[in-house]
Amino acid sequence: MIKTEDLRQQVPVFDGVLDILKGINLHIQHGESVAIVGSSGSGKSTLLGMLAGLDVPSSGTVLLDGEDITRLDEEARAKVRARLVSFVFQNFQLLGSLTALENVMLPLEVNGFADAAERARNYLHKVGLSAREHHYPRQLSGGEQQRVALARAFSSEAPILFADEPTGNLDAETGHAIADLLFSLNEQSQTTLVLVTHDTGLARRCQRQLKMRAGQLEEIRLNGGPQ
Repeated sequence: MIKTEDLRQQVPVFDGVLDILKGINLHIQHGESVAIVGSSGSGKSTLLGMLAGLDVPSSGTVLLDGEDITRLDEEARAKVRARLVSFVFQNFQLLGSLTALENVMLPLEVNGFADAAERARNYLHKVGLSAREHHYPRQLSGGEQQRVALARAFSSEAPILFADEPTGNLDAETGHAIADLLFSLNEQSQTTLVLVTHDTGLARRCQRQLKMRAGQLEEIRLNGGPQ
């Protein structure tokens, strides 16, 4: 589902060039859950942006479902993202002027889903927020906002989910509940999950753990997946 070959990212600095990604070769199968861990500044979020087609590498290739997105312009990459990719972010990324229901519906409507309202209500029900669909983000707790974000991500039924520190803004108890929900929905949907996190407990729930160190990836361990 995701494959990179010799993926590199360089940025100019005052005394030369900084290598952020140094020849990343990565292969993620359909339905796998993969955690990417590492210290701040190690390149985790840069790699996630490359895999999702949000940024373009200095060199190398990224294939999503067999399509080389590094050869596409931004408009074409956006079409691939709309078809293949959904996101969950640390800071929820909800629109404050829209209700929970409208936040879930909006990307569905943009991408042409005729059943956007029905689909949005169904996924808000799955995350336990049927009674809150007409509330605005400011009326929701952090955990509830992230539940809306999960409903939005899974409602498109995209085959790949990128999650960037999905529990990073939540307290431990709420974060654990959100993690349970994330992996439950992911198992139901058989989505390919790529998760960036500082939380080692969250990372261990993935089938594979990869560590970013000085712009390169190393495998930490294999396990049996979500516990």
